[in-house]
Amino acid sequence: MTSGQRPTLRDFLATKWGGNGQLAGLDAVVMAIAEGSRQVQEQVQSAALGGALGVTGEVNVQGEIVQRLDQLSSDTFVQVLSGSGFVAAIGCEEIEHPVIVSQSKPDSYIVLMDPLDGSSNIDVAVSIGSIFGIWRKTGAGDATPSSLLRPGNEQVAAVYVVYGSSTVFVVATQNDVNGFTLDPKTGAYFLTHPDIRIPEKCAYYSTNEGNFESLDEATQQAVLKLRNAHSQRYVGSLVADFHRNLLKGGIFLYPADVKRKEGRLRLMYEANPLGFVAEQAGGAASTGYRRIMDIMPEELHQRTPLILGNKDMVEQSVSLISGG
Repeated sequence: MTSGQRPTLRDFLATKWGGNGQLAGLDAVVMAIAEGSRQVQEQVQSAALGGALGVTGEVNVQGEIVQRLDQLSSDTFVQVLSGSGFVAAIGCEEIEHPVIVSQSKPDSYIVLMDPLDGSSNIDVAVSIGSIFGIWRKTGAGDATPSSLLRPGNEQVAAVYVVYGSSTVFVVATQNDVNGFTLDPKTGAYFLTHPDIRIPEKCAYYSTNEGNFESLDEATQQAVLKLRNAHSQRYVGSLVADFHRNLLKGGIFLYPADVKRKEGRLRLMYEANPLGFVAEQAGGAASTGYRRIMDIMPEELHQRTPLILGNKDMVEQSVSLISGG
């Protein structure tokens, strides 16, 4: 089947969401993300030639050195989302305070994003990605910073993009996950992975084994059980590791350790969106002690441990870690 015989992302959204009033305006938000990802893909592909590799010399709110592509990606997505007309506020891993968009339409949304996940892989041409959680705005008037503190179970959609051997765009709504691949000749995304469900068989486990000695005994036992039963695959880019496990079957772990009991990943920008995708595809997401999607956030840049993927494997690991 050629790309011309497959529905484009725009056609898919119009057909699938066209008569659904609950999703009014969401297609505009998703298409804005698609346009931003197309621009970021061009920046990623030509990064070395365009002088976009390396660091800016600045440190972001997370305490991390900002890569040039981090900044370019953040600026790109803020611009396209702000211009969509249906986004009331944008929270971003790279920005300390949320961007409030005034005069957005009544049917508007809040988008929280990691504009370029996998920064350590940027300079070595390994897969990286972008992650977005989408909530419907509540209340009248402009959004406020506190109105962005919503649990993951209130998300209406989530999107992630992988920039790798091909550029893949995955969008999830309730009980519905679909993947699209960018045609670089036309700049359009075409449906290539309809109705994604995590395979029942868990083929892989993904974790940084270099952190093994810093884990508590219960978590070590959970990792050892996975090590003895599954092959390890670990890219070091959350979105790339999750994407492989979503399609092939697997579990990703970045658990708490004795030095970082609060975890390292971001609840609002990474764990909630990918947790939403995992659950809609039949998987699960947990901190090791509780469901990710049930956490009521206390602040926008909150960190969390994260275990997600095949539901039975997540439940097995959580049972060992929590002693349940």
